[in-house]
Amino acid sequence: MRKIVVAPETALLNLGFRPFFMGAAIFAVISMAFWMAVYSFHMPLPIAGISLFQWHAHAMIYGFSMAVVAGFLLTAVRNWTGIQTPCGFQLLALFVLWILPRVIELFGTQLIMLAAVFDLLFMLGLIGAVAYPIAKVRQWRQLGIVMMLLLLLLANGCFYLGASGVFEEGVRLGIYAGLFLIIGMILLIGRRVITFFIEAGVGYPVKLVNVWWLDQLVIGLYLVFLIAEVILQQRILIALTALGLAIANSVRMVRWHTQGIWKKPLLWSLFVAFGFINLGFFITALNAVLSLPNMIAIHAFSIGGIGVITLSMMARVTLGHTGRSVHNPSKAVTVILAIIIAAAIIRVVLPLIAVHYYVIWILTAQLLWIVAFFIFVIVHWSMLTQPRVDGQSG
Repeated sequence: MRKIVVAPETALLNLGFRPFFMGAAIFAVISMAFWMAVYSFHMPLPIAGISLFQWHAHAMIYGFSMAVVAGFLLTAVRNWTGIQTPCGFQLLALFVLWILPRVIELFGTQLIMLAAVFDLLFMLGLIGAVAYPIAKVRQWRQLGIVMMLLLLLLANGCFYLGASGVFEEGVRLGIYAGLFLIIGMILLIGRRVITFFIEAGVGYPVKLVNVWWLDQLVIGLYLVFLIAEVILQQRILIALTALGLAIANSVRMVRWHTQGIWKKPLLWSLFVAFGFINLGFFITALNAVLSLPNMIAIHAFSIGGIGVITLSMMARVTLGHTGRSVHNPSKAVTVILAIIIAAAIIRVVLPLIAVHYYVIWILTAQLLWIVAFFIFVIVHWSMLTQPRVDGQSG
């Protein structure tokens, strides 16, 4: 194990989760407010080369989601390897590279290629910051995560090439590859951390064992699904692999289940998030025989899956890495999780029941998303900006 140092300048720059979780939550509020103004209230926005929906999707995938990924991995990799990930000025530089394209793109696509330069540099920097410690201690089992980051970089590059008119399919490929690579990362990391969190968090002895053949089945089905969805666009193959993923991942969840999780919001929320991801796969499979709106499955993955699990993990990591107990979070955490789950239900389920109120459901879900992340910022601001309460590094 290498010696871990502390950035002396400010607590906010001591470890990656601090600026990136705060930045992700603030951006989640601001970007959704912009989207609400554009979609629900028809605010004009100078967009060229991409649609308004693609602009929104890119902000959520490569802006919000990538910030959470960065914060989580910069923190987790330090724990896994014992080697300090960027802190102090290096962390600040990486964070600035993330925030600049977010600000530029909020006001349209007039400077989108400038945003592309900063955005791709950010992703390159993140890959280097994650890959270096892993390679140094030869934790080759973590290479799947590095590979996914490289694919996300490639997908984001395709998006910008498409937006500039160089690569005709680039925008679609960049958005769908980005979304499902984030989902794949959740499946990969979740398989490892959820069992650990449950065993450590339910308050009684329990041993959860992942089955090798089931893990390999999920990985295999996911890879085929990713290729079929993003590249081949083969409807039957997409449906079959999506159905297989829904079933296989549900079996894994049954094996992970123990009654005690329902007393712990930072545990049951992970189950709910995986449930929404399974729902997304199931709806995707149903689309082979039913004409369901594509956005229903997309938002099951994004709001229900990514939105719920990111809020849960951000709350847990913030508590744990600031020296606080993860077993008894404040009631505000439960409220936040309930709000984002309500947003997912309203956006995914209610349009299937009462389609005539579609615009109202969207507006309500947007408002709930904003409220959830706004409360997260208020509750966790001092935790993220002040030193650990136990005096340790991080």
